[in-house]
Order: sequence, then structure tokens, then C-alpha cells
Amino acid sequence: MIADDSAVVRGLVARWIAEAGFDVVATASNGRIAVEAMSRHDPDVILLDIDMPELDGTQALPLLLAKSPGVQIVMMSTLTTRNADISLRCLALGAVDYLAKPESNRGVTTSDVFRQDLIERVRLFGSARARKRGPAQGTGAGAFAHVAAPAPKPAAPLVLRPKARSGIAPRVLLIGASTGGPRAVGEVLEKIGSATLRQVPVLIVQHMPPVFTAVFAEHLGARTGLPAAEGKADERLQPGRIYVAPGGRHMGLTGTPGRPDVAIRLHDGPVVNFCRPAVDVLFQDAAAIFGAAALAVVLTGMGADGTGGARALTEAGAAVLAQDEATSTVWGMPGSVAKAGLAQAILPLSEIGGALRNLLNGQGS
Repeated sequence: MIADDSAVVRGLVARWIAEAGFDVVATASNGRIAVEAMSRHDPDVILLDIDMPELDGTQALPLLLAKSPGVQIVMMSTLTTRNADISLRCLALGAVDYLAKPESNRGVTTSDVFRQDLIERVRLFGSARARKRGPAQGTGAGAFAHVAAPAPKPAAPLVLRPKARSGIAPRVLLIGASTGGPRAVGEVLEKIGSATLRQVPVLIVQHMPPVFTAVFAEHLGARTGLPAAEGKADERLQPGRIYVAPGGRHMGLTGTPGRPDVAIRLHDGPVVNFCRPAVDVLFQDAAAIFGAAALAVVLTGMGADGTGGARALTEAGAAVLAQDEATSTVWGMPGSVAKAGLAQAILPLSEIGGALRNLLNGQGS
């Protein structure tokens, strides 16, 4: 279902979705119509615009989830600070993802990136919902019918990497995440606790567009009570501060191994793993500078960004944790690290914060 007050956007997105082989069961020009449509249709995915008359996306979100708790709702908004803040709040309320929309209808029409991102999310979240439904609950006619009940396959054994060298206290905490990450990162930091977080600088690469990363940092600061902001070029790392990679820029590190004068390195180099910022850029720099004194975790996200960096970290003697499949919105990034045998532990989201806290306090995992 597409809920957007622009008839141009509704028509264009509906055409894209149909051309990609999916079914559009309903469109709505405001949140009220979308909520009413849930009684007649049971969509797998809802593309929900934030700014709509009568009932906007933020007001419609809880009503839609109440009618269909398993529905996958992707918020759509233009790149403004206000909309970034609202989108992140919607993730906390149950939306699964957000999609930055071009500011004008012309921009929507001409943006191949927006179209690709939109179809990617429909495919990803629609398939996930259909698998949860199972064959008896699915409509049987939708585009996701063929993935509703995949034949069970024996899981390949995952190899856990031996524990990192003992006796070296972590001097930095590194976090990489993408789809589903904003909620996961916040929960992990909260469970580590501000007292422990004050011992080390925390560096985060969350795949997000510009504007969103600054607001994301503000949310993390409010949640942890620690100073949090986008990383700035040549900014010296300080314990107890949270640094978020700015949207659209790689965030790495510069400094001399064994010395305390490590600083942020920002650059606009080529995309890595189709991403900028990329987790690999941060992890690889940290491996070179901090070695075994680094501690990293890869959380939910699409793709394989972070695997190359995790390899560099583990070869340097650092510990790397990965989120498990059951609690990941998408088990792409952490799954890639886990399958490569680079994870010291593969844990559900609820246990990651405690495990990191123990490692930061020198208590092992």
C-alpha cells in the first residue's frame, strides 16, 4: 500500500512497484484513508509519507500497526532536519525503515537512486513478511507468494573466532550498522551504560543520508546522556564521546599506533561496498591504529559492509561481535561477518550491550 498526498508520487511509485513484479493492493492520499483501507486489504508493506492532510504518517503509524501488527512500514520523507527527527521517532514506534524522498515531484521522477532504494525495500520487507505469514496466511495471489514458505534447509555451522588476546584493555568501541540500525544502536549503548561508555570513545558508522546522521547523533546523546555528534575532520578522540559518521562522507582515523593523539579523518573517496560512509573504512583504520585495543560490533543491516574491516581487526587481535539472525531486521552485514568466521560471539540484540560492557570492563565475554 502506498500512502502519499501527492497523486504524482502515488502513480509513479505504483507503476515502479508493478514493473518490478509486485502487487499494489491500495493507495491512499492521507493517513485516514490508509487506516480504513487496512480493513479491506492486508498489505505486506506500507510506504507511508510523513506529511499528509487529515491524518499524517506519524498519527497513522500506530493505528496501522494496531490493525496489522506484522505489517512492515517504511516511512518516506524529504531530507529536512524536522523529517529526519520524525522518521527516527517512527522507527522507535515500530516502523522498520525510512526512505529519503526527493524534495520535488520532478526529483522523484528523475531519481534512479530513489527508485532503486524503494524497490529494494519493498522486496526485502515484503519477503520477510511473507515468510512470517506462512502458506496458510498468505493471499496466494500476491507477488510474495513464491517466498511465503521456503523449504527448510539445514543451517551451516557457524565458526566462532577464538577469543582475542587477553590483557589488553579496549581503548575504543566501534559500531557498524545499516537497516534497522538506529533502534539497535540505541539499545546497545543504553545497555552498556553511560558509566562504562565514559571509559572510551565510541565511533559509529550507520548507513544514513546527510541530515539524518546529525539528528541520529542527537537522539543517541539524549538516550545515553553523553556528548554525541557527527565526527569532525581532525577532531581528537576523547573518552565518553559518541562520534557518528556524517552522511555521505567516509569517517576513518588518523594517528600513530600506541599514541593517544588519534583524530577523526573525513573524506569523500569512492563508495566502499556501495556505501559512503562505509563501516570497512572505519574498522580498517582502527585496526591499523588501535590493533588489539579495539572492540567492535556489527549490527543489523543489508549487504556485507564491515566484513573486510572485521577481518583486519581480528587479524590485529581485536574482538568483533555480531548480532544474530533472529533479532536482526536484515542479517546481511552481521551475517557476512559471522559466516566468514570473524565473530568472537554471535548474540541476540538484548545480550550485546551486556557483552560489550563486560569486555570494556575487562571481564571477558
